[in-house]
Amino acid sequence: MSKNKPNLTRRNILITGCSSGIGLEAAQILHRRGYHVIATVRKPSDQAKLAAAGIQSLHCDLNDSPSICNMVKQALIVFDGQIDVLFNNAAYGQPGAVEDLSREALRQQFETNVFGTQELTNLVIKQMRQQGFGRIVYNSSVLGLIALPYRGAYNASKFAIEGLADTLRLELKGSGISVSLIEPGPIISQFRQNAFAKYQQHIDKNASAHQVTYNAMEKRLQTQGPAAPFTLPASAVVDKLIHAIEADQPKIRYFVTFPTYLFAYLKRVLSASALDWVLARVSRGEQH
Repeated sequence: MSKNKPNLTRRNILITGCSSGIGLEAAQILHRRGYHVIATVRKPSDQAKLAAAGIQSLHCDLNDSPSICNMVKQALIVFDGQIDVLFNNAAYGQPGAVEDLSREALRQQFETNVFGTQELTNLVIKQMRQQGFGRIVYNSSVLGLIALPYRGAYNASKFAIEGLADTLRLELKGSGISVSLIEPGPIISQFRQNAFAKYQQHIDKNASAHQVTYNAMEKRLQTQGPAAPFTLPASAVVDKLIHAIEADQPKIRYFVTFPTYLFAYLKRVLSASALDWVLARVSRGEQH
């Protein structure tokens, strides 16, 4: 067994954000695959749903440090002191033009997507260093590679996660702990519904210069089913997660969906102004 390969007789994996979408799909697939899964959620009703599927869950609110610390303590008891894999999946998107984002809206976005996620990761790293191996996988986004209008808070949070993960990977060299990023484009999930709730909470479109765009955004956020081309099921992300967990040499980055491959390529070959033109065209297409 390579130094940073999980113990395949145990395969303990901690997954955040398992109420729906990618997190729930990952918990279910890995549970069936023989992993000992702990899925974290915030609502008791979601814990009941996971229990019905035979999956153990723990409460965790990434906005609350005591909640994170308590969850890790409980997870270590359940896992008998060994966490093989951490999948940082929990996140949400705060829509809105950057000029309309309040300090509080930005703070909430970063508390969940960045600060809470990294606080949890740092706690898990302490245990992984003691055992001499581990896998850390961050679920980032194509919006951690490129930016699209009206997603500034989410763009910024995923750019921050990319920076933390890239730095952490360098700092953990030789520790037996690997760090990978998964970068999905459009995936079937509850993401838009959750984003619409945050939009309603923090954006006053009637006081904004972007009111016309917001009208179109509201329609898109409330669309049932796939609202963008090349949308894939959550299992497409889990396929990459399994490779990041089980491969002898996990990749640093895993792209999911055609838009991620496309925009990553365009970012390499186009000038900044040319890429801006492409991204503006993509955004205009969403507003009709």
